[in-house]
Amino acid sequence: MKKKKTYLFAMAPFLILCMMFEIVPVIYTIVRGFMPEGGGLGFTLDNFIYIFSTVLYRRAITNSLMISVLSSIIGMTIAFLGAKAVHEGGGKIKQIFMSILNMVSNFSGVPLAFAYIIMLGNIGVMTMIGKNYGIEFLANFPLYSIWGLLLIYVYFQIPLATLLLIPAFESIRTEWKEAVALLGGNKTTFWTKVGIPVLLPSILGTFSVLFANALAAYASAYALLMNNVTLLPIRLSEQFVGDITQRPEFGSAIAVVMMFFMIIAIAIQDKVTPKQGGKR
Repeated sequence: MKKKKTYLFAMAPFLILCMMFEIVPVIYTIVRGFMPEGGGLGFTLDNFIYIFSTVLYRRAITNSLMISVLSSIIGMTIAFLGAKAVHEGGGKIKQIFMSILNMVSNFSGVPLAFAYIIMLGNIGVMTMIGKNYGIEFLANFPLYSIWGLLLIYVYFQIPLATLLLIPAFESIRTEWKEAVALLGGNKTTFWTKVGIPVLLPSILGTFSVLFANALAAYASAYALLMNNVTLLPIRLSEQFVGDITQRPEFGSAIAVVMMFFMIIAIAIQDKVTPKQGGKR
């Protein structure tokens, strides 16, 4: 009993911080999303009806979901190959690769957008090389578009996914590969029949993290395109930092919509994750 009291006492600061800066703000945001604009009391669905009935916000939802899903899939695919290479390499290669990953994973936001502008902007280094040497793809690279933004999202998705997948590869045993080889299987057989099914829970969990990371990303998108592309995080920020009017209730409703999509992604992951021993 004393140990339990000691643990609870030690956890008290953490629980208080979680309550003050996570649980209470989330509850307040959800409640305010269902309140009428102007600070009046009551319950209304007008904010959500306006979001799903207005072309601007429907397009923001479409763009955000598209870029989140595509960047997560592309990032996951590349990260899977990278994590596999690190797992098979091991030793000093793994240490060097992990150091590079930790460094690259912290390079995001405004500095990342600025780096892409320097490299692939209208007068960027790679753009000028493309123009001088007749490389059409580089000369007319569509950086200031949804596809250019997708490239930036993929950049910061890859190191995050790789860092999350590398520990999962530790569960792959050498004995399994040897058993498949003795039964006449090759590497493709092993990964399709054994490796990927074993890693599937980790892959799906990583995909959920990447989806949420891309859906909520704001700094890179705003620094690159500002309001020239409509995304949910950008439309959300407009409701709280507008120069003319602020719509905190409507902004809270947009935040609730984003939470809803994240919950759906987690629910789908939980649904398709295979059960093991009666548990997911």
